[in-house]
Formats: sequence, structure tokens, C-alpha cells
Amino acid sequence: MNPTILAIESSCDETSASVIQNGRVLSNIVATQAIHEQYGGVVPELASRAHQQNIIPVVSQALQKANIAKSQLDAVAFTRGPGLLGALLVGCSFAKSFALGLNLPLIEVNHMQAHILAHFIDEPAPSFPFLCLTVSGGHTQIVLVKSHLDMEVLGQTTDDAVGEAFDKSAKLLGLPYPGGPMLDKLAATGDPTKFTFPIVNLPGYDFSFSGIKTSILNFVKKNSAAQPDFIKENLADICASIQSALIQTLMKKLHLAAKETGIKEIAIAGGVSANSGLRATLQEASKKYGWNVYLPAFEYCTDNAAMIAMSAHFQYLAGDFTTQYASPDPRLKV
Repeated sequence: MNPTILAIESSCDETSASVIQNGRVLSNIVATQAIHEQYGGVVPELASRAHQQNIIPVVSQALQKANIAKSQLDAVAFTRGPGLLGALLVGCSFAKSFALGLNLPLIEVNHMQAHILAHFIDEPAPSFPFLCLTVSGGHTQIVLVKSHLDMEVLGQTTDDAVGEAFDKSAKLLGLPYPGGPMLDKLAATGDPTKFTFPIVNLPGYDFSFSGIKTSILNFVKKNSAAQPDFIKENLADICASIQSALIQTLMKKLHLAAKETGIKEIAIAGGVSANSGLRATLQEASKKYGWNVYLPAFEYCTDNAAMIAMSAHFQYLAGDFTTQYASPDPRLKV
């Protein structure tokens, strides 16, 4: 089988469409939503409206760039969840209508599994089984990946995601939205040992980031009150110290999981996998522990339809289809 599939991603604030043929991505169009910058975070209702405006031109561009006619498609895939309900509804409804009009089968895709399967878009791809640290604004998980469609969550955050910790910390420091990438950029020029923030160590492979967020809030309030220009004068060092604490928290559990499972195939996925500090730390760990580390291309770190398409490809081959009764699930689990 050499399926040609149109995939749609609309879980948060990126409207994306991709065409994949025989496991090769032919196009990956992403429309971002700048409107959220003025609010310092994603506004769900505004995200849904933007998806409605963007989805038709984005799908048209994806088909055109791939040089694929609608009549050549074998299936339509969409993100079922997790994500924002209103945003998911737009992509789900469009995909169902598009498939119904062309009498095509539907494939519902788990957004977090798709992040992991983005590693199979380009070579080299990890060998099974491998561990994947999935890190984003909504999730922090260590996943045991046994095959393309068989995954088990070994550990996850018990409260906030690491991506949220990055973004909220950046907001406390007065950095513009989205703050995580800016914090990463500033951290590159700072001293990560200048300030100390707590690293919570829960039993097993689970994470916790609420404590470090509270610590950073208290740190900012205390030092700003004592010295009004403290944050401005020490911004790079503060960013580096925060980033170091968050990465150490992630690496402590990842190392434990790798040690106890004996798995040396290690991958990262999700928006935070674009963080330069995390990528550099993983490269160092690969030398220290003999890991084979896999880092996704930057364009496949954040939300995109190419990863949805890749997951849909494997699901198509497995005969994993859904029906017109499919509905979004904002809290879908891996």
C-alpha cells in the first residue's frame, strides 16, 4: 500500500495541513496566530475563530505544494486530542466534512503520539524500543515506545508541564509572549550557577513543576522589592539558572528511566524539544552514558500537521480508521 493522506492539526494556536504519500511528507503548511501575543497567552475562543479563517487556505496550500489533487487522496486524518476543545472541533469538523464529500476513510490521531512519531519523518529514526521525553506546554512525559502504535507512559508531571514553567517564568521576568524561546535565548549568555532554584524529586519517573514556579515568583518579588533594577541587571543569569533547574529536573528522571529499563535509544519530542539548553544537555548525556540520542528537526518540534500525517500513515497501514461519529477529546491520553 502506498497511501496518500491529507492530515489536519488544530489542537491549539497553529492551523496546519500536510500531505504524506507512502510515508514521505510532501508538504507541511503552518499558519500561526499572532493575535495571542497581546494577551500573553492563548485565548481559546480567539484560537477557534482563527482556525476557521485559516483552515481552507492552509489545506489548499498543502495540496497545491504537494501537487496532489483531491481525487488522489486515500484518507483524511485529523488531531482528535489532546488540546483546546474549540480548536479541535474546527479541525475535526472540517476533516469529517472533507472526507464525507470525497467518500474517504477517516483517521483520528493522538496529538502526543504524533509528536513522538515525528522522528520517523526524516532519517535517522530511533530503533524500538526507545524512550521519548515528550515536553510541551501541556505535557511532560517519559514514554516507552515499543512500536509505531504501541506506547506506554512511564512517568508524567503531577501538576504543571515544563513548557508552562518556562513560559510562566518568562512572563514573571517581563519577557514577551511566547516567553520560553526568549528565556532560552537569554540563558545562552548567562551563568546557570548564579542563582539556585529547587529541583523536586518525586518517587519513580513522575515530575512536578508547581514548586519551582512558586519559588521563581517569590524570588522575583523579593529581589525586585529590595532592588528595583535587579531583574533587568541580572536577566541573563536568572534565565540561565531557571533553565538549568528545569532541565536538571527532566534529566534526572530520564536518566533513571534509561538506567532501570536498560534502553539507550533516547528521543525528545514536543515544543520544548526545540530548547537549545535541553538539546545540548542531551548531547552531553549521549557521550557520558552511551545513549543514541534523536533530536527532531525544529519544524517538527512545535505543533504541525506533518507529524499527524506520519502517525496517520502507520495507522492506515494497520487499518486503524474511525467513523463520522468521531468527536474531539481534549484530555486524550497516550
